[in-house]
Amino acid sequence: MPRVLILYYTRTGNTEKMARLVEEGVKGEGIEAVVKPVADATLDDLQAADGIVIGSPTYYGLPAAEIIRLIDDSVKLHGRLEGKVGGAYSSAANIGGGNETVIMSIIQAMLVHGMVVQGIPKGDHYGPVSIGAPDERATKQCRLLGERVAKLVKKLAG
Repeated sequence: MPRVLILYYTRTGNTEKMARLVEEGVKGEGIEAVVKPVADATLDDLQAADGIVIGSPTYYGLPAAEIIRLIDDSVKLHGRLEGKVGGAYSSAANIGGGNETVIMSIIQAMLVHGMVVQGIPKGDHYGPVSIGAPDERATKQCRLLGERVAKLVKKLAG
């Protein structure tokens, strides 16, 4: 069965809440979802997944250092993540605090790996953003990202 790996870093619990909502969307499409804090993720986990969704809080417009560390380590897998489906999301304390730049930083790394990134044409285009705990809008967007990633995984994984 195809698998989507959903990774996150959190201090307040908000990014983990978003991960669980993405998981709901993935599972709703009949795809296995594995949710892990980024500290527990290995490079083997990345290789074993058909889809990878990464979430980070927004720190000065950048992903958390723990997320960047995984991206840095993933250089060892260059060429081996090609064709996997990717997606990203972010939590923040403020509107306009760099939420989209965090998502784009994660997406840029995915594109360098040759991954196929799933966006959302209606709503948070690059990936879900939550200001504080996920509200109704962010909840819908996270589930939608999970659904869209899972549907694309089904298409590409056959």
